[in-house]
Amino acid sequence: MKKPSHIIGRDRQWRALEQFLQAGGSDAPLRLGLVSGRRRTGKTQLLTAACEALGGLYVACVQDEGDLAARRRFASALSRHAGLGETVRGEPESWERLLRAALDTVARVAPPGFPGLVVIDEFPYVMKEAPQLPSLIQHLYDDSQRGQAPGGRLILCGSALSVMHELLSGTKPLRGRAMMDMRLNALDYREAARLWSVDNPETALRLHACVGGIPGYRPLMTSAPTSNDDFDSWIIDNLLAVDVSVFTRTEVDYLLREDPRITARSLYYDILSAVARGAHTPSKIGAAIGRDSNAVRYPIGVLESAGYIAKVHDLLRSGRPTFSVCDPIIRFDRLITAPYLGQLELGRAEQVWRAAAPTFRSNILGPHFEELARDWVHRFAPDELGRPIGFGTVGFGSVQDHAGRAKHDIDVIATENNRVHLIGEAKATLARRGLPDLERLDGIRDVLTRTGHDTTDIIMAIFSTTGFTQDLIGAAAARADVVLVDLPRLYGLT
Repeated sequence: MKKPSHIIGRDRQWRALEQFLQAGGSDAPLRLGLVSGRRRTGKTQLLTAACEALGGLYVACVQDEGDLAARRRFASALSRHAGLGETVRGEPESWERLLRAALDTVARVAPPGFPGLVVIDEFPYVMKEAPQLPSLIQHLYDDSQRGQAPGGRLILCGSALSVMHELLSGTKPLRGRAMMDMRLNALDYREAARLWSVDNPETALRLHACVGGIPGYRPLMTSAPTSNDDFDSWIIDNLLAVDVSVFTRTEVDYLLREDPRITARSLYYDILSAVARGAHTPSKIGAAIGRDSNAVRYPIGVLESAGYIAKVHDLLRSGRPTFSVCDPIIRFDRLITAPYLGQLELGRAEQVWRAAAPTFRSNILGPHFEELARDWVHRFAPDELGRPIGFGTVGFGSVQDHAGRAKHDIDVIATENNRVHLIGEAKATLARRGLPDLERLDGIRDVLTRTGHDTTDIIMAIFSTTGFTQDLIGAAAARADVVLVDLPRLYGLT
């Protein structure tokens, strides 16, 4: 089963899907799989491609649809798939009969050697009106293991992460029965550049800082910017245009609606804004929005489990974790769109973007470049620097220099137990990075050594969006422990 050429990336996920479909052969009992991921990550694209390859049945559920209408929709899709037309007369069958009939039908049309495949997309929508479905699927699964129900493959898919993850937790009916639990994340930054067909690495960085690696945005927006010259107009025509579907306020509202736990959305908007502006602990978040820190712990947990904020730790100092907004379009909305919403509704997008330029560079582009530098160390540096087993845990860190009475923040650090494999400086500044950056890293290495860390094989990495001075290039060429990473190298172009 070959992955279609129009699907960018997803090689690992496609292999996992192949293994799930082929495990046990076509005569095996029923196998259950789950696929989850936030809105627009490409779940539907991946699963419809699998259905097309195997003649599988794909059924998309509809939000706020009653149980009767949902069963009629499923029955109509099954009837069309069996070549019997679309009309379903009278009362549709029960869910148990519909699921059995679907598995029987797809088994007859599957290619030789492959099982029948049924995909139910946005499963949380139908489960809201038919909460008995997980139990019915459990009984169907158990009966199939005893040879009393059809075999095949059943995949449940959904964007409501909390609901999907709950399906396999605790004493839930489907716990221990799913052979596949695939969680689809955004494409990495290099795959995102391929998705948008952007060859200019600086433009690709800016684009990724705004929308990340979410495939579903590509067909909804105007042609991607090919250079920095048309990047501004692209922002104005898409992310800041109130009348298009990808206007960030509209998109973020959709994202928050996906999680049924998020009801009082104004509180969640306030928390996201506070985190985006630099409030990184529950106490600071609470202070920023005028609430007690205990009052924000639950909504923070909801946003974290939904994948909208991330809990991060200083790799060198134990203590309380900090939070950051990990979804670029939410960060853009909270820092750029939300403060100027009234002006945007008056059609003043160009003026708003001009006024927000300093915020974009300092609060979005700079931190995002640091994130991509860490991602490069984690994802690409092992192969490109000849360390196939990787560099351990990659993140940020800080170390206290007691002798110098100073604390040093480290943008990029890779550690494994007490060994520090790499430290790095990542700056998205207009000026080129120079020899002082390397001297600073050398000083931090000495502090790490004095504080008991193993730095015998440490690499000093300097990341820059604008390149390096000649003295730094010369110094790096003379040392095997120094790596310079500009944007072409970050994007694998050199």
